Amino acid sequence: MTIKRIFRSRLTAAAVGLTAVATLAGPATAAEAPSGSSVNAQRFAAVEASLMRVDVAGTAWGQDPTTGAIVVTADSTVSDANIEKIKKEVGADASAVRVERTHGKLKPLISGGDGIWTTSWRCSLGFNVRKGSTYYALTAGHCVKGAGTWYANSSRTTKVGPGVSGSFPGNDYGLIRHDNALKKYGSVGSQDISSAMNATVGLNVKRRGYTTGIRSGKVTGLNFSVNYGADGIVHGLIRTNVCAEGGDSGGPLYSGTRAVGLTSGGNGNCTTGGTTYFQPVKEVLSRYGVSLY
Repeated sequence: MTIKRIFRSRLTAAAVGLTAVATLAGPATAAEAPSGSSVNAQRFAAVEASLMRVDVAGTAWGQDPTTGAIVVTADSTVSDANIEKIKKEVGADASAVRVERTHGKLKPLISGGDGIWTTSWRCSLGFNVRKGSTYYALTAGHCVKGAGTWYANSSRTTKVGPGVSGSFPGNDYGLIRHDNALKKYGSVGSQDISSAMNATVGLNVKRRGYTTGIRSGKVTGLNFSVNYGADGIVHGLIRTNVCAEGGDSGGPLYSGTRAVGLTSGGNGNCTTGGTTYFQPVKEVLSRYGVSLY
């Protein structure tokens, strides 16, 4: 699968197919797929520091919510030699780590929900928000980075406004100021959004994006990190089995009337499935001091 950045708009709003599972300590067999052992916060921090030092692009990691083991997902670009490098760097903690191989490549996805366009690319608007009498749109930070004015159509004749702030890598969120008279709906498509919530494992969610429309699934993990290679590493992401494709970046993740996240990236597609990662939205609302409506 592929980890990619995905765009979506508040005006609109991205699962894992594993081919092999093994602990770093040795290969799995058909009859046995080692799952690692539960780790405490100190041991997790040590393993994460090792993964940061070895810096293998195309990997994502976090704790399995069921077993507590550290799960490292490696896409198709990660060689056996790089797996050995990870094993060597993790060292004595290797028994607590499970590697999951996926098809495709982990990457950020560029394009959108109700699409929004800048000079060189397209993304999706996540959620419309406001601060006092000023209206903004939330989207992915990797979309805002390096962009100028945003438009609501591909011919770039209907202006949305400028990107005024963004955080990527490390985080993946950005803010666009509305500088037009377009009606700014506080919904995702026909679904009204009235509040925000923190994700929980097992939560039923939907995502909306410009490329693939509305897709549904569940939250499968919290506080995951993704190494997008040259684009950098993003931490604290929500992992889901909701599919997404390029152009869904920035789009909204929601559960009923509650906003949950912004599409960051993933691997796979909406034909074969994949895993998609999302920036938690409550963090973004607090960071910018904006509110849903």
